[in-house]
Amino acid sequence: MSDQLNLIATTAFGLEALTKRELVSLGYPAEIIAPGWIRFRGGQEAICRANLWLRTADRVLIEVETFEASDFDTLFETTKKVAWGRWIPVDGRFPVDGRSIKSQLSSVPAVQRAVKKAIVENLLTTYQAVELPETGAEYRCQVALLTNQVTLTIDTTGPSLHKRGYRRYSTVAPLKETMAAALIQLSFWNRERPLIDPFCGSGTIPIEAALIGRNIAPGLNREFAAEAWGQIPVTAWEEARAEARDLREPAFEERLIGTDIDASALQSARQNAEPAGVGEQLHFQQRSFQETTSKREHGCVITNPPYGERLANDRLLREVYESIPEILRRLPTWSHFVLTAYPQFEQLLEKQADRRRKLYNGRIECTYYQFHGPSPQQTKPSGDGDEAEVAMPVFGGLNAKAEEQAELFGRRLQKRARHLRRWPTRQGITCYRLYDRDIPEIPLVVDRYEDHLHMSEYERPHDRDRAQHVDWLELMQKTAAETLSVDRKQVFLKRRQQQKGDLQHQPVSRDQYELTVNEGGLKFLVNLSDYVDTGLFLDHRITRSLVKENAAERNVLNLFGYTGSFSVYAAAGGAAGTTTVDLSGNYLQWAKRNMELNGFSGAEHSFVKADGREFLRQLPRTPYYDLAIVDPPTFSNSKDLESDWILQDHWAQLLKDLLVRMKSGGSIYFSTNYRRFKFEADQLKAENVREISSKTVPDDFRNQRIHRCWLIQVP
Repeated sequence: MSDQLNLIATTAFGLEALTKRELVSLGYPAEIIAPGWIRFRGGQEAICRANLWLRTADRVLIEVETFEASDFDTLFETTKKVAWGRWIPVDGRFPVDGRSIKSQLSSVPAVQRAVKKAIVENLLTTYQAVELPETGAEYRCQVALLTNQVTLTIDTTGPSLHKRGYRRYSTVAPLKETMAAALIQLSFWNRERPLIDPFCGSGTIPIEAALIGRNIAPGLNREFAAEAWGQIPVTAWEEARAEARDLREPAFEERLIGTDIDASALQSARQNAEPAGVGEQLHFQQRSFQETTSKREHGCVITNPPYGERLANDRLLREVYESIPEILRRLPTWSHFVLTAYPQFEQLLEKQADRRRKLYNGRIECTYYQFHGPSPQQTKPSGDGDEAEVAMPVFGGLNAKAEEQAELFGRRLQKRARHLRRWPTRQGITCYRLYDRDIPEIPLVVDRYEDHLHMSEYERPHDRDRAQHVDWLELMQKTAAETLSVDRKQVFLKRRQQQKGDLQHQPVSRDQYELTVNEGGLKFLVNLSDYVDTGLFLDHRITRSLVKENAAERNVLNLFGYTGSFSVYAAAGGAAGTTTVDLSGNYLQWAKRNMELNGFSGAEHSFVKADGREFLRQLPRTPYYDLAIVDPPTFSNSKDLESDWILQDHWAQLLKDLLVRMKSGGSIYFSTNYRRFKFEADQLKAENVREISSKTVPDDFRNQRIHRCWLIQVP
């Protein structure tokens, strides 16, 4: 065998420069000759060392011959002239793979057959044989055509180099080891910096980082096809492995972190790390992405979040991606590197990457987004004692305008708090509205529930990106807590968005933070954490009192009853019985608890899980109720409904169906917070209908159109 061989390292598209750099570091000058192909020269030891050390390459090939061929005769005859016996012994197995790109010989199977036949005839002549048993070691050949340029190679690797030998267990859609190593090398990470992969799956990125950090050859624990060849002495492989073992470095100080919500994936990660020889260097923890955090000042997040293969639910997948800038803002001085095929990634983050690189994870075209954090020098004090100018964080951050808005917000809250400070003692009102989008550029609502605050945000255009907006909201929460002397842990903020299409309002959390509050001498359970609304509409405080005043000895219907606050007031007013109707079993249970909290648990108080329209249709068409409260939603497309509920389309028929079930002299309180609602009394053919909105909106509501309310008297 010649001292110097032409060799080719193959790699995934986009990684050629990395593989070339690895070859140069091994001492082999290299050049990129085609997409995914890097040529280098070396002796026998180069085959051994390249297979052991290349982290981003797929294979190491011996370049046997190159020539031009635009017809099968030239292909066959030129291939037949190659000295194949120099490589393939008489009993060698030599399957032939092929590919053709922009060449006249476009039929790959035909090309493979021609090359196979040419090699067979050559070897039969070389060995003066009548047959080739192909029972020995494998010498997998490849014929590659690119614009009629033929390259004949023999694979020295066998199974692809991404198969390091440590992956005993896998997950759905795992990241290739070669790609993981590339992500590490394209990042700012080194062994002196922390690393977190919050979607670690079976642990490939942290494991590859640990191998790089300890200079462990990635192929040290596997075998290669060329090890079975007689042309390369066993001593060459032994020397290459001995060199690799000698160059290993001891464990470094940092423990690299991999987290995932999937416990089985983490079990696989731990089981993979041990045979890789880096188990003590890694820490795998079951944790959701939302829990990602670190106290370390500088580090790298390197991750390959799911983009369809592991999480098929589109809505959940979008929620994960929308949360990325909100979570990573907790690491303001870190750098963040994300490989994904998720469409319009930057638009969703509302943030442009500092660099992006097209890569292929298997056959999936991905983009590697790089968000560069400030360097340690930008956050260290200068030598003269002055602080260095601190760069804006990658995600999030507040500017002077935000601070000015916080000051305005605090002053307005302070003024409102002074105005309402005597309400608890003079009127017994401990739950009330403090702020209702008073300042247009601060579109928040702040309600006080005794010693807690509940804040809601209404969507409004602004110049902040997604992460900056979360920082802005947190600043407003902090301002509200400090201004009103409320413990920060007792301030809850929700983001109120318009319901669109087939979407239903979803819980915003599962914390189940409940509080018992007082109103009008009664007690109510409110949930401050889980829903956009708390369970007690403060704008209906006066209407509830009217119900109580008129409920004595009457049968009361609470249609669309929600959490039953009207039913509690009716029972407290001496109602003969109450019927609370709602389509949600959760709200009905909440209503029962509110009733029981106030001592109302008799059989005269019933709870019916039903759609309001269907409930009325099933009632006998005879008068039964003396008092009814109807506060329906503007729109509902619940799967339990036969058809969508649209208030403007269905309100009149609903009230007509209710009127025939009302006793003479009865009353109906009908209300809605739909601002564009058009009430046409003549549709009801009822004589005594009057709007009482101005009398039912409490003084603490700056928005006097928070709801509209009508009183309908039954003749």
